Amino acid sequence: MIAVQENYLQNLVNQFGEEDLEQFIRFSQKWMRKNEGASVIEWIDASILETISYIDEQEPYWTYVAAKLLNEKISIQYMEKFNVEKPYANFNDWILHLVDKGLLNPQLVEKYSAAERQLLGTIIEPSRDDLFTYIGLRTLVDRYVVRDFDKSIAELPQQRWLIIAMTLMMNETDSRLQKVEEAYWALSNLYMTVATPTLSNAGKTHGQLSSCFIDTVDDSLQSIYDTNTDVATLSKYGGGIGVYMGKVRSRGSEIRGYKGASSGVLPWIKQLNNTAVSVDQLGQRQGAIAVYLDVWHRDILTFLDLRLNNGDERLRAHDIFTGVCLPDIFMEAVEARNDWHLFDPYEVRKVMGFSLEDFYDEKRGQGSFRERYEQCVANEALSREVIPAIEIMKRIMRSQLETGVPFMFYRDEVNRKNPNKHAGMIYSSNLCTEIAQNMSATQFESQQLDDDTIVTRRKAGDFVVCNLSSINLGRAVPAGVLERLIPIQVRMLDNVIELNTIPVLQADLTNKRYRGIGLGTFGWHHLLALHEIAWETEEAVQFADKLYEEIAYLTIRASNALAQEKGSYPLFKGSDWQTGAYFEERGLTEGRWHELAQLVSAGGLRNGYLMAVAPNSSTSILAGSTATIDPIFQKSYSEEKKDYKIPVTVPDLNSKTTWYYKSAYFIDQRWTLKQNAARSKHIDQGISLNLYVQNTIKAKDLLQLHIDAWANGIKTTYYVRSTSSELLECESCSS
Repeated sequence: MIAVQENYLQNLVNQFGEEDLEQFIRFSQKWMRKNEGASVIEWIDASILETISYIDEQEPYWTYVAAKLLNEKISIQYMEKFNVEKPYANFNDWILHLVDKGLLNPQLVEKYSAAERQLLGTIIEPSRDDLFTYIGLRTLVDRYVVRDFDKSIAELPQQRWLIIAMTLMMNETDSRLQKVEEAYWALSNLYMTVATPTLSNAGKTHGQLSSCFIDTVDDSLQSIYDTNTDVATLSKYGGGIGVYMGKVRSRGSEIRGYKGASSGVLPWIKQLNNTAVSVDQLGQRQGAIAVYLDVWHRDILTFLDLRLNNGDERLRAHDIFTGVCLPDIFMEAVEARNDWHLFDPYEVRKVMGFSLEDFYDEKRGQGSFRERYEQCVANEALSREVIPAIEIMKRIMRSQLETGVPFMFYRDEVNRKNPNKHAGMIYSSNLCTEIAQNMSATQFESQQLDDDTIVTRRKAGDFVVCNLSSINLGRAVPAGVLERLIPIQVRMLDNVIELNTIPVLQADLTNKRYRGIGLGTFGWHHLLALHEIAWETEEAVQFADKLYEEIAYLTIRASNALAQEKGSYPLFKGSDWQTGAYFEERGLTEGRWHELAQLVSAGGLRNGYLMAVAPNSSTSILAGSTATIDPIFQKSYSEEKKDYKIPVTVPDLNSKTTWYYKSAYFIDQRWTLKQNAARSKHIDQGISLNLYVQNTIKAKDLLQLHIDAWANGIKTTYYVRSTSSELLECESCSS
């Protein structure tokens, strides 16, 4: 133990300076005298606790000292377990052993030869373990690496990265090992992260790789219960779910001619609430389900109160997350203080001969939704409830300040920017509001007996699947690696589509029809601090515009190159990608963009949807950066879970960057909206955009933020994070 201690002390002295380590050295010597005969592991555990106590805004680097100590601990335990002299020795033997034990997927042996596995073992860079902060390494080790049946660690960090790379590239043909090495390079340098399901399950014997899903419920008992079954199935395998219920008839609607027979959407939402609680995600956390409803639906007022902590508990569903779908004409009515009409979707279909939810305004201020809504308003045969639009908005804001939800989904803007509007419609978003892809309900057709077998026929709808990963802006941009990184990242995402085994067949079909991916980012505030750019400045807005244009360009180019190699997604013909409308609508018609549009039109696109910015709170912690495009909460805080409380500081905190780390709750949110308006035009899907407000905010100020978000063409907003509300993150979207 003395040798290990001296070695570590010398390494720390070399890295941080002898003067800074005097306290630690004194502690270590005192502990050694007091605990004569103790094991190395006991000394490391004590040293970690001591080191953690040093972490604060003045001495943030101690997190790396603690990470080194933790890495030494798990390395010692690993070497003892596998009887090796070095942590990353005998990679091929290690894979064979874990496959034999049923801990790793046999395909790693079937798809890669012994020679290939031995060669890949040589690309591991143990020094990249030093990139982890303590909380980052702790997160990876506690939650994602392979563990044996006795819960002991059976996989080290660099092995996890390489196993993910091998899994995602196993079906590649040309230069496969080079692609594995590129994927390992991207992951191990923390230039990017994959989604939580991929991080956790790739290379293992169970679990799927996609983040979350969105379903559309039709107005029938069969569809309602089929959706509940599908939601339960996906929740069991770790998926977060978004559910659109705008087609379901409202309370008091007729059923088979019987007036007032329908109980509306509330009982079915409560059923989903029970599913979320009872069908958990692999035994680790309860299911996560978001339900969306249109603001013109007659049950909207009851819906908006679902999560409130007071009132009739029979009308509450506290475990469901809510989202409201808002057309332009509603926001105009809010601004003008006009009345708003609430209708029953079933009655609209019966009387008017169309489904109001199937339309949107093709242009700002005009379009097919408002035309049909106004037809409904004018038709006296339709029953309705009339209420000032501002009163509905007040109910929305009241719920947001108390519970953080509902999420806001600006449906007209989303559909106007949908590159695949030729093939369908987008009704709502997912659990974290960043996914926007075509949706439709699966239709029950028939059921019959074939001897003693019941055969059920259902026509598959578009059941959306989210495949996510994110660029670590705080590392990748300063390193200048975006042009190298994004092509391998797009390839990894595309391969998830082929490798995944989704237990709901219509979801698997939709996944392959659109081949949708969601390449996102995190570490925006980290990057601003490194560049010494203040959040509330025009410089930050311009930086967002320029950076996300570059990311979009490289992503589209990478998907185009992949299409020329492997073929376009099946619905490419007629899409805005193919016609060039995607580029024209965004003013991307000059220079390299003109050339790229021509390449896409002629050569195709591998993925129908490309970019989405997820919350990625967990994996941003793992990668040592700031979450998504959000500002920080505090410069120094404690990350608290069930079994630990660990001090954390924001990344690269020093005498220069500290001035650029302003807390979210003290930032003028109008600047956040300006930044997101700038980046949104480069993101074909959505962004998990939180609004941070004081609990003392005036209603008119919160209302203005929502109006500004809508007016600036922002597609969705996520939580309203009030200083008085306690919120949960979607674990699945933590890419």
